[in-house]
Amino acid sequence: MYKGKYVFSQLTEHLPYYQFNKLVQKHNGHQYVKKFSCWNQLLAMLFGQLTHRESLRDIVNCLKSQEGKIFNLGFSSVVSRSTLANANEKRSWKIYRDLANILITEARKSYIDDTEFEINLKGAGYVIDSSVIELCLSIFPWAKLKTVRAAIKLNLQMDLQGNIPTFFTLTNAKSNDVNFLNDIVIEQDAYYILDRGYWSAEKLFKINTGKAFFVIGGKGKVEFKRMYSNSLTKDDKEKGLRCDQVVKLTGYYPSRKYPEKLRRIKYYDKETDKRLVFLTNDFNIAPLTIAELYKHRWQIELFFKWIKQHLKIKSFWGYSENAVKTQICIAICSYLLVAIAKKRLRIDKNLYEILQILQVTILTRKPLIKLLSEIDLQKIQEKPSKQASLLDF
Repeated sequence: MYKGKYVFSQLTEHLPYYQFNKLVQKHNGHQYVKKFSCWNQLLAMLFGQLTHRESLRDIVNCLKSQEGKIFNLGFSSVVSRSTLANANEKRSWKIYRDLANILITEARKSYIDDTEFEINLKGAGYVIDSSVIELCLSIFPWAKLKTVRAAIKLNLQMDLQGNIPTFFTLTNAKSNDVNFLNDIVIEQDAYYILDRGYWSAEKLFKINTGKAFFVIGGKGKVEFKRMYSNSLTKDDKEKGLRCDQVVKLTGYYPSRKYPEKLRRIKYYDKETDKRLVFLTNDFNIAPLTIAELYKHRWQIELFFKWIKQHLKIKSFWGYSENAVKTQICIAICSYLLVAIAKKRLRIDKNLYEILQILQVTILTRKPLIKLLSEIDLQKIQEKPSKQASLLDF
């Protein structure tokens, strides 16, 4: 019989302990701390995320019920609810934001040779989107959105190579999505896939001058003049292409903020019976590839959907802004930690299946790779989103 480490300990072995302690020092995380370290706070919150606990009391009671195992799980002492709540309220959430950034770097290294993304591009392919996380106004007044609503917005950039988050910010839900484009670092030859909510001639020109490419859903009120049209083959038309044009913006401000040419592609999607328009600054890539790239925006929607359903960012374990941001950052860390373990252990299951398995096996003593390989889950069938089609324009 296997008498080694618990599944939870095998998973947390992939955390960068030394670098984490450097982050704690940087953000003064151990000021006035006597016993309960930031490392123990991280482990408790990860445990809560991976086992889908409903509250801090739920986390603590679950750990106390396993008191004989607590040291083997990596904790230095049994945690109390008030101590964990106090840590989430007072210790800077930026510790866990920076930890997520370290894990992002490590995950991207692991997925550099991933072959699931089949479109051959000169550079990386990134999807950018945001998700509003609803809060209760009476409990979270600092996140007021409207008279009767409160919310916080998670802005995210995802690498299609492995579907790994590469950069994120947490902002007030009132902030315009376009502002997130000011925060990202433009990577030469990369493709940035955006929906029409990110339309800004000025921001798109920033991507263009950075020698990168964008694909954005066409906005109905954009004024332009057609310079010429590229010819389409019969096969192109059968696959849904309706036109491939080179245009210039004509509105007074847009034409000054984006003075270069643009490529405008119209596409008919048979599945949704919709006519779609895409704008891009790449004049060489095949027009059907543009449509395929835009369809990959679905990956970031899947990420938002699953992180809300399978990790805890819909119900919160603290009321302050610091506690909420700490929880969201650790949820992202949980996702990245599983992604890293999947690649290092060469597990042939998707991330969401692994998260489901971990919820009920985290306290077993079995080699993680053997455990995840033996359990045969039925393939998860995604239900259609209640939101408008991702290809809406």
